[in-house]
Amino acid sequence: MARPRDDRQKDLLRPALAGFIDMGHPLVRLAGQIDWSFLDGRFGLVCQPGPGQPGLPTRLVAGLFILKHMHNLSDEALCARWLENPYYQYFCGEQSFCHKLPFDRSSLTRWRQRLGEEQLVTLIQESLSVAHKTGALEAKDLERVAVDTTVQPKAIAHPTDARLMHRAIVKLVEMAKRQGVVLRQSYLRVAKRAAVMVGRYSHAHQFKRARRALKFLRTRLGRVIRDIARQIDGKPELEARFAHLLDLATKVRLQDHRQRGPKVYALHAPEVECIGKGKARAPYEFGCKVSIATPVTSPKGGQFVLHAKALHGNPFDGHTLGPVVKDLEALTGVETRRIHVDKGYRGHNYPHKFRVWISGQVRRVTAAIRREMKRRAAVEPVIGHVKAEHRMDRNYLKGRDGDRINAVLAAAGYNFSLLLRWLAALLRALTAALLQARAATQIA
Repeated sequence: MARPRDDRQKDLLRPALAGFIDMGHPLVRLAGQIDWSFLDGRFGLVCQPGPGQPGLPTRLVAGLFILKHMHNLSDEALCARWLENPYYQYFCGEQSFCHKLPFDRSSLTRWRQRLGEEQLVTLIQESLSVAHKTGALEAKDLERVAVDTTVQPKAIAHPTDARLMHRAIVKLVEMAKRQGVVLRQSYLRVAKRAAVMVGRYSHAHQFKRARRALKFLRTRLGRVIRDIARQIDGKPELEARFAHLLDLATKVRLQDHRQRGPKVYALHAPEVECIGKGKARAPYEFGCKVSIATPVTSPKGGQFVLHAKALHGNPFDGHTLGPVVKDLEALTGVETRRIHVDKGYRGHNYPHKFRVWISGQVRRVTAAIRREMKRRAAVEPVIGHVKAEHRMDRNYLKGRDGDRINAVLAAAGYNFSLLLRWLAALLRALTAALLQARAATQIA
């Protein structure tokens, strides 16, 4: 792929955006505080000189990702709002108002895959840098942190055995039609009715009938799997195309809700894990675990997210603390002196165990540390805001890479939303001070 294009020459004969927008708008002020050259240096690493159409400007890409997760927008909604909002366009580096999108919606997907978690972490790093420059966050706030984990749910339907087996039959039959494989019988009509009746019998507590309908579904799924296996036997090209789906369908047919170990909870997202967090309203959540770190102090600009990382394999919380704190220190450049966690981290693997303070701990607790331990719960509302307002409550991105990318972008969007509010508050305070000074001058 070629280096990002620079087509600012087209703006020479158009009225500049700076001429008709409010230059004191928080989004304009935020754009002036961000070091776009730093982001360009990191995002530009994925672009190499060579043949092909030049890519989008890196400032445009970075601005789109920030705006999307700062205002909780889908890709389609972001494109529509960007086209009608001059402040969005100015934030993304446009010099004049654009009446047509200079990018396609699918460009966001390709850039997410191209950059990956490694480069997108730069957005969190830059948000913390801007917070430090504007006085919203101090260096001492990075030394004492609270770490906790949450679940990032995937965009899947609630998994049941009947639904999974019915979906496996539907997908296998559809793929067989596309590949020209003629089946003896598709079972689509009877399988759909059986899946519906499993739910009805279970709701009526007629579990013997529900098990009978479920057995009917399992039998039909086995027939479809064996029929396809016979038809493609000895045809390497077809075997390669059907291999992944047949493997998933076989696992769905054989798995039981009582078995331990990894299971398939969604055919389109086999990486999904079942995580129990002990909530009465949601005993089990389906997605992946995410670690969130925030200052245990009270920064002036709010509780910024210092680190966010998706953790696959449903690991024990205590075993994630060492790698998380190591990444946190590499991201911020500040050594952590105290780490406050909940009781789920007992038996952690962090090498400096005397820096870790667990809720309810009594030994070696001074008055200052006790005050900080009361602030450990500040990470909980941060997690709630990141999930509810910045697109971590339901992850639509594909695969494990999508899980990691969405967690990082949600944290970056939350940080930039705090910065937007902080800059607006600074502007109000400055305006009030000027009005007060003018009033005092008039009285004198």
